[in-house]
Amino acid sequence: EKFLREHTIVITQNDNQTSDDEEEDILWEPVNEEEYGVRRRRIPAYAGHLQRIVNREYYYEKSEDHGPQGRVFLLEVPLQELVDFGEADLAQRASENTLRYEEIFSQVVDSVLETMTRSTPHEEDHSAPPDSVELLYQHRLAQQEAQEAARQEAQAAAAHNQQFAANENNNEQDNNNPRSSAANGATQQFPPILLRRYEIRILPLGRRGALPPFDNQYVAPKLKLEEPTAVSLRQVRSHHMGRLVSLKGMIVRASDVKPQTVVATYSCDHCGAEIYQPTPYQREFMPPKACPSPTCQQGGGGQYSLQLQTRGSKFVKFQELKLQELPSQVPMGHVPRSLSVHCRGELTRLASPGDVITIDGIYLPQRLAESGFKALKAGLVSTTYLHAQNIHVHKKSYDQDLLNDTNLSPKEKADLQQAIDDIAHCEDPVGRLSSSIAPEIFGHEDIKRALLLQLVGGVTRALPDGMRIRGDLNLCLMGDPGVAKSQLLKHVASIAPRGVYTTGKGSSGVGLTAAVTKDMATGEMALEGGALVLADQGICCIDEFDKMDEADRTAIHEVMEQQQVSIAKAGIVATLNARAAVLAAANPLYGRYNRHKSLSENVNLPNSLLSRFDLLFLILDIANVDRDMALARHVTLVHQNEGLDKTDDREKEDDSDGEDDMDEDGPADRGTSTAATKDDDATDIVTPRVVREYICRARRHQPVVPPDVAPYIVEAYVSLRLQEKRSSNDQTAMTARQLLSILRLSQALARLRFSDFVARQDVDEAIRLTHMSKASLEDPTGSASGGLESTVREDVTSRIFQVLREYSAASGNDQEVDFRTAEAMAIRKGFTNQQFQTCLEEYEALRVIQVNQTRTHIYFL
Repeated sequence: EKFLREHTIVITQNDNQTSDDEEEDILWEPVNEEEYGVRRRRIPAYAGHLQRIVNREYYYEKSEDHGPQGRVFLLEVPLQELVDFGEADLAQRASENTLRYEEIFSQVVDSVLETMTRSTPHEEDHSAPPDSVELLYQHRLAQQEAQEAARQEAQAAAAHNQQFAANENNNEQDNNNPRSSAANGATQQFPPILLRRYEIRILPLGRRGALPPFDNQYVAPKLKLEEPTAVSLRQVRSHHMGRLVSLKGMIVRASDVKPQTVVATYSCDHCGAEIYQPTPYQREFMPPKACPSPTCQQGGGGQYSLQLQTRGSKFVKFQELKLQELPSQVPMGHVPRSLSVHCRGELTRLASPGDVITIDGIYLPQRLAESGFKALKAGLVSTTYLHAQNIHVHKKSYDQDLLNDTNLSPKEKADLQQAIDDIAHCEDPVGRLSSSIAPEIFGHEDIKRALLLQLVGGVTRALPDGMRIRGDLNLCLMGDPGVAKSQLLKHVASIAPRGVYTTGKGSSGVGLTAAVTKDMATGEMALEGGALVLADQGICCIDEFDKMDEADRTAIHEVMEQQQVSIAKAGIVATLNARAAVLAAANPLYGRYNRHKSLSENVNLPNSLLSRFDLLFLILDIANVDRDMALARHVTLVHQNEGLDKTDDREKEDDSDGEDDMDEDGPADRGTSTAATKDDDATDIVTPRVVREYICRARRHQPVVPPDVAPYIVEAYVSLRLQEKRSSNDQTAMTARQLLSILRLSQALARLRFSDFVARQDVDEAIRLTHMSKASLEDPTGSASGGLESTVREDVTSRIFQVLREYSAASGNDQEVDFRTAEAMAIRKGFTNQQFQTCLEEYEALRVIQVNQTRTHIYFL
């Protein structure tokens, strides 16, 4: 009680924030000069919060639908605050016997609230009118007073002739009440839990509060402690029973939120008394058979006369979660362990399947069955569960940005905002972000661009007639062993807020879509989502895609296009959302890719499945002296410096020797540019946290295709169809799905520019990526035999020049062409802007062409 009344904390307040105590003389805490505009003051920790509970002034502004603290108050008791108050011994005892001290803290809060009076409401009064519980309590007090007065009158009337008998009868009544109430916990006393409008959460040592009044708390740097280490389920032992523990894992199943009885209220048909049966933390209870009131006990009635009154009972929200170990926490050769988590009140609906969470709770035992034949059969065997106290979700969705996170300091938010602004205003934000995806992996620039666009995604269109056009991008990486396909998948799964990694041989069709299981709580059949359902609004990475069974692979067809999972099993007909982007990696059928055979002969995948991928990249391991030299230098650099962040200028200069020969790879090569060791790569690497926040900002935009760009897309699609018609490759035929792929890629590029409109350069880049993925599946001329790099460079420049000549001949002007149109035509053919500029410089040096000073026209000499 002394802690609740006297404990104070320091809060941070900006100059533009108003306070209710501005008219009073407030002692402000000193601040540093660099924190100009920020004021700090010391306030009582719980006094204002308890007064709001008495006044019933809910925090309506905290959420949209009166969510957290909208209908109930949350009272956090950080044990670290008890230590700061000087009660370290009490904090230690509370962490060892948390469930008991939770009830003690509730009793102390009740006693403090009884001494407080309701203050005068303000002009904007958020207090609520009395509800049924308060009316029931007032009626119950009036009824008890009337019964006590009638009893005193009856005793006074019979006192002159039966004093001794009355005293003996009273003693017998007083002794009957405890015996009758001890059977099932039923009593006539009004339970305090029935009037509690708050929930107490005990936080472990080291964890600060995040709700009022601790939401604006300032902690000095010297007083900041490390967060309590979250352990795995495997490290929880028997000595943790009853203690407050912190666990980290993944939610694999979440039950429906159902009401749980906390206090059951009965009314007696015989005597009219009201009986209360508290049932906290119990899954099932036995209702009392006899009324424990003195009237029924003396008269012999009240058998089977109790009727449950749901209006006067109290229910709380209850949800059961299944927490499973993370893959990184499971030792080699072991099976992941799982634990049931019981969430009550406002802790429900905070986590969904697929979320990685850190949860603080009380480790408690639970009987397999409270009564009946199951309890007799189980004997003394008990299972364990976690009584949740606090939940922190790590992998959030893209809709929740970090700037609204209360755990970040203002300086961290400012640094994060500055980093995002620097990327958005740089010359090539897409290239800088793509180079930060798996920077330790050499090359694969175009593939990393495609992975970045997959993380961003296009815009999902919901048409008025109910038709839904997906906006997620599906990618497939095929190639020889040892080209870092699995590493790319692992990195993307770690960046995505909801990323699930699985392998094809170790996954079944049920494990990918959904399985029908039996709910242990209710005994009913329920659906448990698989990998694709857990990755909803995220990315599902499937490695060894070619090694899946054909029966299991057919379950992915509906997910990749309709983004739904249809289930008709065991009497359950349902449709689950699987709005996930699929990133698959496949190996060739015969170990290495055979260029003399078709794609379907090399990769055992049907064409109906390949057509659902927006981009297909073929990564080949071709022997090349310069490329192998740069790759070896890059790998040794990473191992020498333990990453790219510790490189120095001397090593970067050594790695930049062979760049001139490597930047001219044509679209007929591996589909990637190998200039991954540029000078600015080691210094401009963006952290995954900034990349995730940038993608979160980009996904807020919903770009549309303007009327002036739509004919340009139509023309590009028709030209690509004519080009594919001349080709004899049936595996990479341009279909209407490829047109939607170009639109999705263009929308993702527009999102990365923080734009709401698709520009022509976005369409050109999308067509270039599509052409690069197509060209990587074709047999290049000259590169399969490992020819010289100069031959490849000459072939690239001659191809670009041939594109210029063909365009000038088609336009009817053999003397000049428009510069921007020629550049767009070259990019559309699959060449990069740098290759186009290099071609112009070389042919200008040979005096074959000439570019004017304003760079608007190209003249043929």
